[in-house]
Amino acid sequence: QVQLVESGGGLVQTGGSLRLSCVASGEIFSITGVGWYRQAPGKERESVAVIDRSDTTNYADSVKGRFTISRDNAKNTVYLQMNSLKPEDTAVYYCNVQLRRFQLNPRVFSYWGPGTQVTVSS
Repeated sequence: QVQLVESGGGLVQTGGSLRLSCVASGEIFSITGVGWYRQAPGKERESVAVIDRSDTTNYADSVKGRFTISRDNAKNTVYLQMNSLKPEDTAVYYCNVQLRRFQLNPRVFSYWGPGTQVTVSS
């Protein structure tokens, strides 16, 4: 199996910064795509930033220029650096990892972390 563990969430004032981390462990042959998503109370989960299998990054318009997604393949870790945080960034942040578990099987599996709370006070 595969487990994802997120960390780095917390309470920060407007204009502050946080760095989220997501570590994947278990039966992993290779990671193809990664992403961060968020869900605010009463709203649907939305994509924040993704790196696809061709290493192309995409950001939600609301976070462009403020958030940076990165990955460390050697550590099976995904990061989200969040700067200039705003109250509207308050949400539970989830990481998503798409990976191959086995060398001889090209099937790609998708896993979600349990989520980490980010709260930005005004």
